[in-house]
Amino acid sequence: MNREQIFEFFRRLAELNPSPETELAFGNTYQLLVAVVLSAQSTDVGVNKATRALFREVKTPAQMVDLGEEALRQHIKTIGLFNTKAKNVIALSEILVRDFGGEVPADRDLLTTLPGVGRKTANVVMNCAFGAETFAVDTHIFRLGNRTGLAKGKTVSAVEKGLEKKVPQPFRVGAHHWLILHGRYICKARTPECWRCPVVDLCGFKAKVLVKRP
Repeated sequence: MNREQIFEFFRRLAELNPSPETELAFGNTYQLLVAVVLSAQSTDVGVNKATRALFREVKTPAQMVDLGEEALRQHIKTIGLFNTKAKNVIALSEILVRDFGGEVPADRDLLTTLPGVGRKTANVVMNCAFGAETFAVDTHIFRLGNRTGLAKGKTVSAVEKGLEKKVPQPFRVGAHHWLILHGRYICKARTPECWRCPVVDLCGFKAKVLVKRP
């Protein structure tokens, strides 16, 4: 895509959804961090079910430490890798209490020093909590970047760098949300629904299906 096409791509997605948000449920920045850590290799729907009761009880890192690892495991046992995730959440909560006064730092580099927090998780927190122009490349965005031609790359890092370079204002803050939602509900991995795609004419994907299947 050229610059004009990229602008039009995001303009159309923004017109359809002016205020895109994560589908993870949370009440504050700390809960957002926990939810994103738990979402690795799990669906947002599954995480929201697991955290519904948890987040009524736990709203701060200190409360999570008091809850303890075993009780946390019981809350999140329905999601994948729950044992490892429970350890990481307790560990990062202890660090937040000890080193950051119980607050989530608004710094991507500091966030990635926390247990269970990689660059993608840090990018989500920076974007959703602090309004940073970050691009959290998950499987959906990696697929869309390559399939559409928006930001091609063989690695997650390459796609992220492509988005950082190409996504124009005023779409940079909302870009990763629009791409995730587009990949989740329209540009699906196995059966992209090109017949109802609002940006189909801008897309580099050749095997388009423009007629709705019965």
